[in-house]
Amino acid sequence: MNTRRSWLIFSLGSFVYLSAVMQRTSLGIAGVSATERFGGSAAVLSSLAVVQLIVYAAAQIPVGVLIDRFGPRVLMLAGTALMVAGQLTLAFAPSITIAVIGRMLVGAGDATIFISMIRLITSWFSGRIVPQLSQWLGNIGQLGQVLSAVPLAWILHEWGWTPAFLVATLVAFIAFIVVIVAISDRPAGSLDQARPTTWGSALTQLKHSFARPGTQLGFWSHFVTQSSGTLFTLLWGFPFMVYGLGYESSMAAAMLTIPVAAGLVCGPILGVLTARHPLRRSNIVLGIVISMGAAWALVLLWPVTPPFWLIVLLLVVLGAGGPGSLIGFDFARTFNPQRSLGSANGVVNVGGFLASFVMMFLIGVLLDLQDGWRREAGGASDLYALDSFRIAFAVQFLVIGSGVAMLVATRRRTRRMLSRDEGIEVAPLWVELSRRLRRRARGE
Repeated sequence: MNTRRSWLIFSLGSFVYLSAVMQRTSLGIAGVSATERFGGSAAVLSSLAVVQLIVYAAAQIPVGVLIDRFGPRVLMLAGTALMVAGQLTLAFAPSITIAVIGRMLVGAGDATIFISMIRLITSWFSGRIVPQLSQWLGNIGQLGQVLSAVPLAWILHEWGWTPAFLVATLVAFIAFIVVIVAISDRPAGSLDQARPTTWGSALTQLKHSFARPGTQLGFWSHFVTQSSGTLFTLLWGFPFMVYGLGYESSMAAAMLTIPVAAGLVCGPILGVLTARHPLRRSNIVLGIVISMGAAWALVLLWPVTPPFWLIVLLLVVLGAGGPGSLIGFDFARTFNPQRSLGSANGVVNVGGFLASFVMMFLIGVLLDLQDGWRREAGGASDLYALDSFRIAFAVQFLVIGSGVAMLVATRRRTRRMLSRDEGIEVAPLWVELSRRLRRRARGE
């Protein structure tokens, strides 16, 4: 544990995850090009990203069960191979139907990587460094978004659709080779965790993981923190900035790196806070969600075109959502035995992507509806008008708000379980803060 080989596994595995994020976000900078290449409405364009996330989310629980049964290396090999096939398909897709198939393959492959890496971290490391490594994994992976937003966007602009996605395919193939050569499930000589030997026992293990309130708390934490940034960077942020705000394409693509930079700063801080204050993790999650809600409210309610500084602020706050979502996996780690961590992590990882594809699709539908009403009233078509984006983006408050309600309810059940089973009482944050202030006033 925590050896040089552990760090090598972590470093190379992080590159594989970086590649997966690049494949996932490659469509975000190609939204305008996809409209030109395949035509269609906003809802049709959103289907490219939505179907990818549907496959990703739907695969999470089966992938988690497979990790528990066969180990993360096998799943990472299958995942990188699927991403190679998916990006190659998209590179030469002659129609939207073939493009959708390519994105489905990318989504299926991407689904295997992150929770496999979370399992590798718990197998190769121990101690308080584990939650911090999870944050570093997320941050390193998000550099894949930088690769798609800058060099890949430049290749797309200079050389076109097919060369850009062939480059993405090459990166995915390199990741496949890295897994073959370097990744191992566990340190040599370590005791193997008992794996389920039948599908029945694997499904029973999944049922037990899902039933634990801590796993559910991880699901809702991921649901409310990860989704807003995903829908912005993966699909709707680029058209919003180019058409709604009037930014140049190159500038909009570069701005998609701001959430990554913000995540690089926030991730280590959140990792330390999570390790030092494990009983206050849900408060950290709620603080991040409140910040995102306030930033979105300012942008959507601004009476004229929002100023540049406000869009930058929004992107910075959205950047905190990525590392914030990783707190959900720390809930899964602490409330589940290691033998069922794959299943538990799969359940958690469904949350944010479920919220993301629901909101992505609804935003596309709302943009189409408003453009249809505008044309029926005799106006000119303006699919990506700023006022249309204001209404469409507001759907986040409904979806994420419902997730916050579920998170608070699940937190109550989790705290009751801790009190009943372990005698740990977790007072509300304001009560704990008032106690500390009184103790400090008494000089204790």
